[in-house]
Amino acid sequence: MSRRKLNRRQFVAATAATSAVMIATPYVRGAYAAGKLSIGFWDHWVPGANQASTDLVNEWAAKEKVEVQIDYITSQGKKIELTIAAEGAAKSGHDLIAMPTWWPHAHAELLEPVNDIMGPIIQENGEVNGTVKYLGQSGGKWLAVPACVGSQIKGPCTRIDLMKKHAGIDVQELYPAGSPPKADSWTTETFLKAAEACQKAGVPFGIGLGETTDSVDSAGAFFQAYGAELVNAKGDVTVKTDAVRQALEFYKRLIAALPPDVASWDDASNNKWLVSGKGAMIMNPPSAWAVAKRDAPQIAEQCWTHGFPAGPKGRFAPFLPYFWSIWSFSKNKEAAKSLIVHLSKPPSIEKMVVASGGYDLPAYQKLTTLKVWQEEGPPKGTLYHYPNPYNHQTLSIAASPAPPKIAQQIYAQATMTKMCLRYAQGEKMESTLAWAEGECEGFMRS
Repeated sequence: MSRRKLNRRQFVAATAATSAVMIATPYVRGAYAAGKLSIGFWDHWVPGANQASTDLVNEWAAKEKVEVQIDYITSQGKKIELTIAAEGAAKSGHDLIAMPTWWPHAHAELLEPVNDIMGPIIQENGEVNGTVKYLGQSGGKWLAVPACVGSQIKGPCTRIDLMKKHAGIDVQELYPAGSPPKADSWTTETFLKAAEACQKAGVPFGIGLGETTDSVDSAGAFFQAYGAELVNAKGDVTVKTDAVRQALEFYKRLIAALPPDVASWDDASNNKWLVSGKGAMIMNPPSAWAVAKRDAPQIAEQCWTHGFPAGPKGRFAPFLPYFWSIWSFSKNKEAAKSLIVHLSKPPSIEKMVVASGGYDLPAYQKLTTLKVWQEEGPPKGTLYHYPNPYNHQTLSIAASPAPPKIAQQIYAQATMTKMCLRYAQGEKMESTLAWAEGECEGFMRS
């Protein structure tokens, strides 16, 4: 998924620490105001999506008589990560700030625990998926609350026509709108045969092997489908296993059927591949489809978002959550918690999901069947299976179940995609495994 390739509004970032320009959006000033609250939200790429968040904050602020300031912080140039790092180092900044996937664990010692509000939120919205627990908890404490804004599944987005014509697979039949998946035949072996058929027909799958998140997320899901872990949950290096070898064999065969330049792809490349009409499938949330709807409607009309193929150890899909976090040095923790509870109410979540065109995903079990995913099109129902409404696949993140601070390094260094390329380009299996083992041992020491 690319958050960079779209023609978005000019983003502005918050905090002097990153020399960004601040947008102050003050609400409800007065003699009876119940304090102030400074908020740092992720700056959404979907036009109008920020306004939904602003309206919800404004609604809460008017009721609670709190003066608020909202700063929308772009992810371009890693501005939101830089802002978080600067505020953590200075122990000063926003009271409430949105944090990408790995960052609550990276700043665990500086975050206010939110067990007191997560319990009631889960009771109302349903249980959260395992990836949210893995990334949002530490030592029995909830470090942050999952935000629907920015959270996404990076599943297959398939050209209905090309897959049917060249691989003989009807993805709408496998994943019918309004009905449970009928995807028992959708396996990694079927996937490989389809990739080879589409490559032979001149419309290869567009799956990157670069060092950015889209490439890493896809590799992570396929590794997990084979039960391949580089480091286990206990922190033991587990690179030299048959499961890892099987995952590498899978990727060697897949890479042979992909475009020749996938090793250099970034997070914009697969989006461009789909919109250009060159390929039969990419791994992406609905961002690429949304751009096709605007720029190449004839292609968007043939797109269907659905589940990952199942491997020997199950069916896994990459889930990247955002979180709402409260710094331990926040000057108004109670107001921050109150606002997060308001933003986590089902009507609030639905407003934000609708404003994003169905891109944003709540992590809660009861909120995966909103009408927006049933009604979005063309074609109607194209996003129906995007939020995993039948829990037919396990939502995961690459490099798990390693301890998060180790997994984050495996993820950031793209160790899995590098392994796949080394082996596919002719390096001996045991040499590739030895290299990866050394990398992981280094991450454990750092």
